[in-house]
Amino acid sequence: MDILLFIVMVLLGLVGSFFSGLLGIGGAIINYPLLLYVPSLLGAAHFSAHEVSSISMFQVFFASLAGVIAFRRKKNNGAVVHKGLVVYMGSSILVGSLAGGYISGLLNGEVINLIYGILAVLAVILMLIPRKGSEEQSDHLTFNKVIAIGAAILVGIVSGIVGAGGAFILIPIMLTILKIPTRTTIASSLAIVFISAIGGLIGKISAGGIPLEPTIYTVIGSLLGAPLGSRISSKMNVNVLRYGLVVLIALTAVKVWSSIL
Repeated sequence: MDILLFIVMVLLGLVGSFFSGLLGIGGAIINYPLLLYVPSLLGAAHFSAHEVSSISMFQVFFASLAGVIAFRRKKNNGAVVHKGLVVYMGSSILVGSLAGGYISGLLNGEVINLIYGILAVLAVILMLIPRKGSEEQSDHLTFNKVIAIGAAILVGIVSGIVGAGGAFILIPIMLTILKIPTRTTIASSLAIVFISAIGGLIGKISAGGIPLEPTIYTVIGSLLGAPLGSRISSKMNVNVLRYGLVVLIALTAVKVWSSIL
């Protein structure tokens, strides 16, 4: 076993899954650029965009699973998984991610990086749009089902291509367009991302080219980080969570676009 590779991949998985639990994302928004640049910089390994997207999808699957379990164990943290959102958006994003995961095998690395960069910029713009609405939870939450389904399918396709669960673009849509309260968005998005990751995994496996050993190490780190992130999330102000996500996405977008241009 390559000790350096083990340490690097476990730490990267831990970092990505920590933010998964903290902000309700799958972690790929952070892990995609980290996996692309850090292992190569440290001399541990060099991954292509295809390999990074495959590792990211496995990381997203296990990080979102761990995050959902951690949220459900905490009954008094104000985070509520809305079953209607999960059913409508989860089933739709599953269809999209199945297609996206397969399509990614037909694209070159530059196109995958470009798609990631575009999604990251779009997510930052959506998060910065002023939003009216209460952060209070509601027992009678309503949302536009047509928009929810259409958006989830599109997000599923593009997130399946880059190996993401789609939460980094799904969360802004839920917050700004569907007007879902922040804590409900964070908790529900983890469940939706988990469903998306199932489709993405099937697509990636069918496309092939998965680096098994680094993927296993990353998953180990993912299982450690998500519960810690969700524990801290329940104690933080919702505005801190939201703008923390903006900063997170903006930094990774700058890095990826600098490599593209």
